[in-house]
Amino acid sequence: QVQLVESGGGLVQPGGSLRLSCAASGFTFNSYAMSWYRQAPGKERELVASISLGGVTTTYADSVKGRFTISRDNLKNTVYLQMNSLKPEDTAVYYCHSRMLPKDYWGQGTQVTVSS
Repeated sequence: QVQLVESGGGLVQPGGSLRLSCAASGFTFNSYAMSWYRQAPGKERELVASISLGGVTTTYADSVKGRFTISRDNLKNTVYLQMNSLKPEDTAVYYCHSRMLPKDYWGQGTQVTVSS
């Protein structure tokens, strides 16, 4: 079965960095685009970044452009989110996502807290 397992979250001070990882299994990883979403308390889940099958094309939310970088390693079946210059407003649960129609698949989420 499809599994997406995130790791790498934690508590970091403003201006710091974190690298999230999402290990995928149960499907042909290099055949699907991958995305990271986040959900802050009391807010809707929002798309943070996406990456194409081969990793050539990436897209970002305006709020993270220039600070976050999404990448993937198709040999390791893993997608990453490098987060730099973190701000308190980046605090959220971050989810790995893949759309394999007709279903959407989500990881369990990893908490990122940016606070001094």
